[in-house]
Amino acid sequence: MTDAETTRIIAWSTELRRVHTRIREALEVTRQAVRDGMPSEHASRDLLLYCHGFCAALDGHHQGEDRALFPAIEAAHPQLAPVLRALTQDHSMIEHLLGGLRDAVDRSAAPDELDRHLEGVAAIMENHFRYEEKQLLTVLEGLELNAAVPEVLGPL
Repeated sequence: MTDAETTRIIAWSTELRRVHTRIREALEVTRQAVRDGMPSEHASRDLLLYCHGFCAALDGHHQGEDRALFPAIEAAHPQLAPVLRALTQDHSMIEHLLGGLRDAVDRSAAPDELDRHLEGVAAIMENHFRYEEKQLLTVLEGLELNAAVPEVLGPL
């Protein structure tokens, strides 16, 4: 195995950590925008962009995992099927929470309501990311998957 092949194999674990970090950062930027109150019309448009952008990033990440990453892991490590099912169930729960956030943003909910939605998403998302990293990082270090990172982990 060449150094380039080793780097590509190990890169899946590195890429997952990077994507999780960027999503955590996007969540924090969104939460800070809500905390700042956003009183003007221009600020409200910015908040809409932050919230919808964060939702799109997290959705895209989970869709990539469900479509490309998890099937590749299950093919190489069938014993992880229960873990992958649990992670996929988390994705559904997070998608539901993001739907509630989108609805609240679309109807211009008060900042305290938006913050409650973001707090709920943050709690489940962080728990999900920790479990996913604990269960999959070692597996990802040896996973051979010839695909573009955005296809597998979302467009971040």
